[in-house]
Amino acid sequence: MRRRAVLAWAGVMLAAVALTAAYTAPVASAHATRLSADPADNAALTTGPDRVSATFNERLQTTFAAMTVVGPDGNLWSTGEPSVQGAVVAIGLRPLGPAGTYTVNYRVTSADGHVVSGSWSFRLTVPGTGTPGPAAAGTAGNGIPVWPFVVGAVALVAIGALWAVRRRP
Repeated sequence: MRRRAVLAWAGVMLAAVALTAAYTAPVASAHATRLSADPADNAALTTGPDRVSATFNERLQTTFAAMTVVGPDGNLWSTGEPSVQGAVVAIGLRPLGPAGTYTVNYRVTSADGHVVSGSWSFRLTVPGTGTPGPAAAGTAGNGIPVWPFVVGAVALVAIGALWAVRRRP
């Protein structure tokens, strides 16, 4: 019984370490690197684009990609799910609203399986007439969705618990 409790505790600690590492680990230089963005970083636009995209130096995996656009009002202006085609990830936008800085946040999985995340911003100089989506809730402080990390942590705990039960004498 004591051994099972120790193994379960170890699984919980492993999940906590993995979750912490996902938020704090720097991106390794050997993994996918963003080469360009559309609109470009710090671009000043008079009208909002229909979509935003980021191009990387290698193909991306199509699973678990995330991309959001948060406006100066704190609302989401992206719509739909991000699409990955080769080395490009993109997402559609609602017609933009208030003038100000819009931040594009992304999280993708490079061909070698490593997660790469980051952001860039562009400015809308002339207000649009668009209506925003919901407030940017359910995201980490940098706008990256939290749910994939929670799912990963739960999976790690489940794997640890299963391993502990199967190793029982």
